[in-house]
Amino acid sequence: MKRFNIRMAGVGGQGVVTASHVLSNGVILSGSESTIVPFFGSEKRMAPVESYVRIADGKLYEIGEIIYPNVIVIFHAQVITHGKSYTMPFYSGLKDNSVILINAAKPIIFGADEQRELKEKNAKVYFLPATQIALESAGTEVATNMAMLGALSSILGMPGLDSLELAVKERFLGKGLVASGGTASLDKAMEKKFGQKSELVGKNMAVIKAAYDYATNLQWSFL
Repeated sequence: MKRFNIRMAGVGGQGVVTASHVLSNGVILSGSESTIVPFFGSEKRMAPVESYVRIADGKLYEIGEIIYPNVIVIFHAQVITHGKSYTMPFYSGLKDNSVILINAAKPIIFGADEQRELKEKNAKVYFLPATQIALESAGTEVATNMAMLGALSSILGMPGLDSLELAVKERFLGKGLVASGGTASLDKAMEKKFGQKSELVGKNMAVIKAAYDYATNLQWSFL
């Protein structure tokens, strides 16, 4: 059974919570199960944000904070380089043979202790230029979160692109859950970039697909 306990971490303004909701809903729409718990303090740009998503193609019984993730998704390098995270170090509790996906145009040089501990964990570390992909495919860095979703779908093998597209449509065209005022503001910022919501969905899907394809050939490294 596929089962992933995913800890997402980023900073305010990146759409971490939105991404977690789209991912969770995409998994549910595909016929699998998911639970989600967002966690954030003050709603302001560059403040730490985390969200915990459990996904599985079988039954799920847990909900709440993920202490022992087997997938970590880092939306902004400052989570690592500036300690902008509620969980320190960023890989705290990471299980053996896990996956780490980091939004970075080039590999981050970890400290000696970090390298040693991640190597001991046998962690697969992926560096994805998510912001660059968002700019190239949608013309805005606000779609960085969609690039992270596309790559995650490719790496984990779930949910599929069709299910993600349905989740994106529900999020922006339907009456999907809006977790906070900050998330609503981010949605408005995205909508202003495009003339119609259908264009917004199309651009988001273009980013997801571009990142999915990019990640298909993305090389991971054991540190």
